[in-house]
Amino acid sequence: MKRILLIVSLLSVSVLSGCESGRTYAPVTEVSPIEPIPKVGQHKVAQEETLYAIAWRYGLDYRYLAARNNIKPPYAIVPGQIIVLRGKPVATPIVAESKPQPPVVQTEVGNKSALPIQLDKPVPEPSYSTATWLWPASGKVVTAFSSVNKGINISGQLGEPIKAAAAGKVVYAGAGLRGYGNLIILKHNSLYLSAYAYNRKLVVKEGDWVKKGQKIAEMGNSDSNKPLLHFEIRKAGKPLNPITLYP
Repeated sequence: MKRILLIVSLLSVSVLSGCESGRTYAPVTEVSPIEPIPKVGQHKVAQEETLYAIAWRYGLDYRYLAARNNIKPPYAIVPGQIIVLRGKPVATPIVAESKPQPPVVQTEVGNKSALPIQLDKPVPEPSYSTATWLWPASGKVVTAFSSVNKGINISGQLGEPIKAAAAGKVVYAGAGLRGYGNLIILKHNSLYLSAYAYNRKLVVKEGDWVKKGQKIAEMGNSDSNKPLLHFEIRKAGKPLNPITLYP
């Protein structure tokens, strides 16, 4: 019996000391997986939710949800609204976002033309390059990307600055997504979004435009009471391993 216990102990040590590229990854215990779509196939918008947050929650492309529910840019939704999560879009899926020019009305003062008046100026949407990404925190990767953990966990010090991995627009800032704590979602262009979870403090708000490398939050504690950043990147709603996007 003692010999069996010794063998089990040795095997456990061997597994725990295994590494990938010189790094040891902790078990995934903090982040909840993407939630399954409810049987009714619908989601009722809660207070302070955005279309982007709903798409993130269910692992969907926000463009699909917008097309399915006939929601136009800037994709405004209201509490109590029903978002259909399944089925064929009611409109042609949005492939890329255009920047339409606002309608112009030419006025005249006497015999001279006055300056044009702009009506219903559209809300611009971000269209930044994602060819390169900045590391959002300075620590080591302690949890790898996997089928359960849809991003990576980066260790650090409580309160250290969390930086935008690329320029973009804040499309969600809050604590409404289960398992993410204080969360920021940035939209970089029509395909790429990134998320920064477990923040102690958010220093940007929904609708803000941020530069690459700008401080957007302060690192907080995870559910296991360890200071870390949970970082995700998604392309057209699909989670990507952030490590593969860095040199």
